[in-house]
Amino acid sequence: MARVWVEDRNEHAAYRAAVEKAKAAKRTPPGRWRVRWYDPAGKPKAKVFTKKPQAENYRTEIENGLAEGSYRDPSAGKIRFREVAAQWIDAQALKRSSRSKYRDVLEDHILPRWGDLPVKSIEFDDVAAWLAGLQKPKEEGGRNLGASQTRTVHSVLSMVLDWCVPRRLSVNPAKGVPLPKLPPSDHVYLTYEQVEALATAAGELRTKYGRPTATAGVNRTLILLLAYTGLRWGEASALRVKHVDLDRRRIKVTTAFNEVDGELYEDTPKTGERRVVPLLRSLVEELRPLVAGREPDALVFRTGRDKPLRIRNWRNREFNKARKNAGLDGIGLTIHKLRHTAASLSIAGGADVYVVQRMLGHAKPSMTLDTYGHLWPDRLDEVADVIDLRRVEAVNNAAKRAA
Repeated sequence: MARVWVEDRNEHAAYRAAVEKAKAAKRTPPGRWRVRWYDPAGKPKAKVFTKKPQAENYRTEIENGLAEGSYRDPSAGKIRFREVAAQWIDAQALKRSSRSKYRDVLEDHILPRWGDLPVKSIEFDDVAAWLAGLQKPKEEGGRNLGASQTRTVHSVLSMVLDWCVPRRLSVNPAKGVPLPKLPPSDHVYLTYEQVEALATAAGELRTKYGRPTATAGVNRTLILLLAYTGLRWGEASALRVKHVDLDRRRIKVTTAFNEVDGELYEDTPKTGERRVVPLLRSLVEELRPLVAGREPDALVFRTGRDKPLRIRNWRNREFNKARKNAGLDGIGLTIHKLRHTAASLSIAGGADVYVVQRMLGHAKPSMTLDTYGHLWPDRLDEVADVIDLRRVEAVNNAAKRAA
């Protein structure tokens, strides 16, 4: 038996009876031509057409798909996007924080629009119009999303639809959709004097009763560490005594704190890889009181009640006040931008892209260059001068030998 063939249903008495019944009821008769085939798993499939040329064209399409290995079950695209999204996210090897983020994006933005539609009915133009609508103000029926948020929503939608190719879709209808351009990065690079002013102000914070704030005892050292090593907040707050080597002036970054639904938990660093970062000699004595004589697994930075630091509390109750007291309000300084300061000071100190990449824990050098490439000095003339000097030396030596 052929793998794909066209069947004339008029040869079957049951079909002829169905046609007569439809005509008597003044309804459109069922299609006469049926394409039948076996899929790669050997399961029988069929689709009915009214006209024979349509059926023959479809037979050719199925035959080509089976021969080329690009066959796609025509009924597979009928599955609702909601079901596919659930299957997709369950199949991903994601960190807990990423899984939570993707679920939130799906629930808040994507499923309300696409959840109940079959994936095959999602079109490029509809996706483009929807994304544009997300950026409109709420009073205009939009969601008032910024460029970064819109791109994140598109990324999640596109990942789910990519997962459907080629089993359920021939192409991803979200691929190539116009996306808003990200605004230029507003980096803040503190000077050494500004870092010291911020750290001092943080260490001097007091409550309205004149007592040290909950983390005043660790604030100064924490800010210095963030600004001079480039540790992420989660990495610094999860730093343990056993990972601080004051003699070798090294810090091992092995874990990071994340928070999901109010629960603080320990996970691997953002890139999933451990790294070692250098510690300034002048910071050794700053750190010593926080690690000396303490248990190896104790957190280096904790509240006065020996609790882990939480970013929202520390930012609102400590960092923002210290920033104001240090005269650094209004320049866009955030906790994360202390990491930018670490990068800029390292580059100014002569660090190459690979050193900065390792220090910051970037997955690739290209990420470091995309973010901080503008900070490296323009050395074109310097390189040209060195090459020119070597050429002149070579020419002169050749002339001497010839003489």
